[in-house]
Amino acid sequence: MSDSALSTTEPVDTELRGRIMRGIEEVLPRILKIELADIPENACFFEDFGLTSSGTIDLVLEIEEELDIQVDIEHLSVDDLRSIGSLTDFVAGHLVDED
Repeated sequence: MSDSALSTTEPVDTELRGRIMRGIEEVLPRILKIELADIPENACFFEDFGLTSSGTIDLVLEIEEELDIQVDIEHLSVDDLRSIGSLTDFVAGHLVDED
């Protein structure tokens, strides 16, 4: 099993996860340049929103800026980009301490 697969099984702080989810809900409409009424956690970036792979990187960068966090994207995989929930879990599990 790869390191990235192991990191997604670690428990995620529910408050942090909620903050990241809200950040995605704020940023995603700006990236897509459309209004979104409701964004379900299981919504798929590629199939439901037509987001491109470069668009997902823009999304992560915007999330970092919106939430004033830094994310280690070295192990970011396609599976982490499948849905809002999977990206939320990835971001929560791959925060970089800013010292």
